[in-house]
Amino acid sequence: MNAPLVSVRERIHARLTERLQPSHLEVIDESAQHAGHAGASESGQGSHMRVRIAAAQLTPLTRVQRHRLVYDALQDFIDQGLHALAIEVI
Repeated sequence: MNAPLVSVRERIHARLTERLQPSHLEVIDESAQHAGHAGASESGQGSHMRVRIAAAQLTPLTRVQRHRLVYDALQDFIDQGLHALAIEVI
């Protein structure tokens, strides 16, 4: 019996939890809202994500530095087809 597939959303959540130890984290797959747009996945999942995050290590950083840290943590997802990533540091 095969193990269940883990969604891109779940893998992103696990990665950010591991790297940034957030006190709050939401990963929202908004791909279905972008069906037919450039970069949209055929499955309607995993291409357009929104991250809402609060983490102590983000607090002293500028907005650009915060976003860079999140992008760096998720670079392999971007390389594998994550088309759009909205980041909300809360």
